Amino acid sequence: MMASEKEIFSLTGPTFLTSIDWNNSHHRRSVAASLVQGVYTMERDRQQNRPDHQALAPPWWQFFNFKLNQILVDNHDLSYFGAIYEFNSPYPYHSYSGQRPPQYVIAFRGTIKKPGNREQDFKLNLHFMLHNLNNSTRYQIGLESVRSIAYRAGPENVWLAGHSLGASIALLIGRDMLRHGLRFASSVLTAGLAVATGGGKSAKEDDKFVILSTWVPYLFVNPSDPICSEYVGYFEHREKMESMGAGKIGRLATKHSIGSIVRGKDCEAGHLIPCAYLSINLSPSQSFKEAHGIHQWWRQDLQFKYKLFQYN
Repeated sequence: MMASEKEIFSLTGPTFLTSIDWNNSHHRRSVAASLVQGVYTMERDRQQNRPDHQALAPPWWQFFNFKLNQILVDNHDLSYFGAIYEFNSPYPYHSYSGQRPPQYVIAFRGTIKKPGNREQDFKLNLHFMLHNLNNSTRYQIGLESVRSIAYRAGPENVWLAGHSLGASIALLIGRDMLRHGLRFASSVLTAGLAVATGGGKSAKEDDKFVILSTWVPYLFVNPSDPICSEYVGYFEHREKMESMGAGKIGRLATKHSIGSIVRGKDCEAGHLIPCAYLSINLSPSQSFKEAHGIHQWWRQDLQFKYKLFQYN
């Protein structure tokens, strides 16, 4: 079977990034998205039984001086859903005064609709909608892997990166690690998070959200994508409530999903977060597939609206 052009780094990857400026947000975003694409392509290499010398995945990380440290494998379908990358550059970044590259990046792919993947991936999407993704084996494997790397290298030297379903997994792991006192230097999460708000309150949840408000992940969303556009609405609605003097209601909405109302339960949605740096892609998209896809995030001609949302 012929490979898709989107799997081939030399055809569709950010080959223009021959020198990475880690202080440049576009460069950081492009690298993170490429590492996630590396996970997608590794899984396609596995599905197509490509031998090592024909594998298409390695350029997606080797181009940026990363090496593959570990592949994360789903116990149910044996698919590759994540990877741990280690920075492998000869440059003396330990004495660099600006933004330093991460020592490790743990990246999680999103849903693949092809045979061999879609059954398990769609099942996990259902877990996400029912707010029990943390019961999945992917989450458990990811959490243990991230915990091991974070304790060994220090969370300040670790990035989490994810796209679509993978962004949901990364968010959940980041939240749980923070609750145990570990905060990551950066989390780069692109697209595919569906959020709606409503619900009640408890003092215990207030405390959790105060703790979580110290973590500010970077979220990259496209308003033409009906999935991740809900994330824009989630934060903007909260900000509007604050401006109307209904800040208390807005803060309650930060912690609960619409599922709490439907099921009549006081249920915190695990993927909701108090704070985020939101980068909204205002460039036109021709289709849902393009708006939700990961390849948009390293395009050079993107027009962005940036907004920091904080929980007070």
